[in-house]
Amino acid sequence: MVGGGVQADNIVHRMAMEDRIPWYKKNNLRYLYFMLFPCLMGIEMTSGFDSQIINAVQLVPAWSDYFGHPTGGYKGILASALPLGAVVGLPFIPLLNDNLGRRWCVMFGSVVMIIGSLIQGFAQNGAMYIVSRLIIGFGLPYAIVAGSSLIGELAYPKERAILTSLFNAAYFVGAIVASAATYGTQQIPSDWSWRVPSLLQMSPSLLQVALVMFLPESPRFLISKERYEEAFKVLYTFHAEGDVDSEFAKAEMAEIKTTIAIELEHSKKSWMDMINTPGNRRRVIIGSLLGVMSQLSGNVVISYYLGDILNLIGFTDPDFQAKYNIGNQCLGLVCAVLTALLVMKFKRRTMFLTSIFSILIIYVAWTISSAQAIVAGSQAAGKLCLFWIYIYQPAYNIGFNALTYTYLVEIFPYAMRARGISIFQFFGKAAQFFGTNVNPVGLDPVSGIGWKFLIVYCCWIAIEAFLMWWLWPETSNRTLEELAFLFEDENRANAATEAVEKEIHNDDAKHPEEINASETHSKEMV
Repeated sequence: MVGGGVQADNIVHRMAMEDRIPWYKKNNLRYLYFMLFPCLMGIEMTSGFDSQIINAVQLVPAWSDYFGHPTGGYKGILASALPLGAVVGLPFIPLLNDNLGRRWCVMFGSVVMIIGSLIQGFAQNGAMYIVSRLIIGFGLPYAIVAGSSLIGELAYPKERAILTSLFNAAYFVGAIVASAATYGTQQIPSDWSWRVPSLLQMSPSLLQVALVMFLPESPRFLISKERYEEAFKVLYTFHAEGDVDSEFAKAEMAEIKTTIAIELEHSKKSWMDMINTPGNRRRVIIGSLLGVMSQLSGNVVISYYLGDILNLIGFTDPDFQAKYNIGNQCLGLVCAVLTALLVMKFKRRTMFLTSIFSILIIYVAWTISSAQAIVAGSQAAGKLCLFWIYIYQPAYNIGFNALTYTYLVEIFPYAMRARGISIFQFFGKAAQFFGTNVNPVGLDPVSGIGWKFLIVYCCWIAIEAFLMWWLWPETSNRTLEELAFLFEDENRANAATEAVEKEIHNDDAKHPEEINASETHSKEMV
C-alpha cells in the first residue's frame, strides 16, 4: 500500500535543481530566508519553551510550594492544559488561514499567546495558571499551521525541504532558553523564580507580531484569491531576483495557477473534502497518525517528566537534573539542525523508518536498564539509562523533528493544507493531552506501575513502525504542485505539466532573440 504515484519529469523542479547559484548569493532570497527565522521559525520556539517550562519549574521548590505540591491528575492538568486549549481552537483555523491569509493567522495566534503568557506569569492560583495555559494553547496552532504553510509556500523549491525541517528544529531553541532561564532563576528566593521564565514564554510571539508583516504573503494564497499580479511579483522578486521576464518564475506561476485551479475545481473547501476520495482519506489517516506518533513515541515522557524518570533510577539531586536537562536539549538542537541540513540527501521513507526502528531499539534497551537499576539496584544500569535518554534525541530527530512539517506540507495540496495540518495538530495535541495526564500516573511507583510503564511504550512504538512502513509514501524530489496529485490519477498532474510547457513554448515564440541572448550571456558567465 506504500504507493504514491509515478514520478514524472517535472520542469519546475528540474529548473530549480539546475540553478547553481546558492541562496546566499541572491540578495532578495537571502533577505527572505533571514526574515523567516524571527517571523516564523520562532513559532516552534514557543512549543519547546512550554515543554521545558513545565519540566523545569517542577524542579523549582517555589513553584511546587505555590501550587500545593501537585501530583497525579492535578500535576497532569497543569501540563496538559496547553494541548487541550489547542484542540478547542483547531476547527476554526482554516477559516482565518484561507480567508485572511497566512500572515494574519500568524499574527492572531501570536497575540493570543502573548495574552496567555502574561496571565501565566501573574497567575494567583492553580485555576488561573491552568486558564493561562489554555489560552496559550488556543493561539499556538494558529501560528503553527499558518507558519509552516507559509515557509513551504515561500521557499525556493531547492531549499524548501531544509527550511520546513528547520521549522521544527527551533523547538529546541525555546527548550534550551526555558531550561537555562529556569535554572538561573531557581536561586531567586521568591515566586519570581518561576514567574520570570513564565513571562519569557511570550518572547517569540512578540517577535512575530513585530515582524511578520514584513514578509510577503503566500503566492499560492494570492492566486487562490485571483490576485495574480501580486502573486507573480512575489515569485519573480524572490525566486528570480526581480527579473520579471524570468522563465523560471513564469513556469512556476503557470504550474501553481493550473494546479490550484484543478484543486479548487474538485474541492468545496470544506471539511468534507478531507474524506471525499480515497486519496484524501489516506492523507487524513497519515496526518492523524503522524500527529499521534509525534507525541506518543516516548518523547513526552522525556520532555515533560524527566524529573520523575531520573527520580526512579536514583538521580534525585535537583541541580544535577537541571544540568542534565539543559544538556539534553542542547544535544537535541544540534541533532535537529544537522538532520534538517541533510534532509535533501535521503529519501523521506528511509529517514522515517530509520527513526522509528531506532526509537524502538532504544526504548527496549532503556526499559531493560531501568528494570536492572530499580529492581536489582545496579548503579551501572542507572547510568546506562542516562545514555539511552540522550541517544533518543538523534533517533527522534531523524524522522519526527526533521520531517514532520516537511512531510505535511508535501502530502496535503494547497486547498487542503490548512485543514490537513490542523488535523495533524488536533491528533498531536490530543495525544499530548493524553500523554501528559497518563504519564505521571503510570510512572508513579506507588499509584502506578513505575518503570514497567516503559513496556507500554515499547509495544506501541512497534505498532507505529509497522503502520509507518505500510502507509507512508515517498515524496522527495518533487515540487508542491507535483505532489498535489500524489494519490490521484496522472491526468491532473499532466495538466499542470502541460501548462508549464505551454508557458515556456509561448515565451520562446514571443522572445526568441531575447532568450538566445540570455542563454549566450549565461554561458559566458559559466
